[in-house]
Amino acid sequence: MNKDKLERMPLYKKAMEILEIVERIMQLVPEENEFTVAVARNMYTDALQLAPKIAGAEGIDLYDIKMENAAIIRKCAREIYVGCNGFIMEGFKEEEYLEMLRAEIEEFRVLFAEWVKTFDKWNYTIDRWGLFNPPGVNYDDKDPDEDIPFDNPFNEED
Repeated sequence: MNKDKLERMPLYKKAMEILEIVERIMQLVPEENEFTVAVARNMYTDALQLAPKIAGAEGIDLYDIKMENAAIIRKCAREIYVGCNGFIMEGFKEEEYLEMLRAEIEEFRVLFAEWVKTFDKWNYTIDRWGLFNPPGVNYDDKDPDEDIPFDNPFNEED
């Protein structure tokens, strides 16, 4: 996928909007509160991963690799959402940013779920760890490609 097409994707755009809000929250965090500084840094680290993982998933066709990226995206988005609780517990004054961030994450969640439905379940390699196989495929299944004879035209011994 080319960069322009990627940047037009609603999910990618939403990831960038989330990053912008998290960056703004980081600027508002009082430096003397170590807890909220740590929470803000974690949220920023998670927000930084969203767009590159979307790009990584879009750049490959294999289901298991797409799902691996999707799992990381989901984890990061959920961590950002939960991170808002830390700010609320500490009495963060700019709660409107937290509400805005949570609303963006919720919109992101819906776009994400629709995006994952587009993954081609038939284009996969078996995940021998058993985590990212399409439904009905198990980690210990026989690889159907093992039965395909491969004659190497470059084999010099023939």
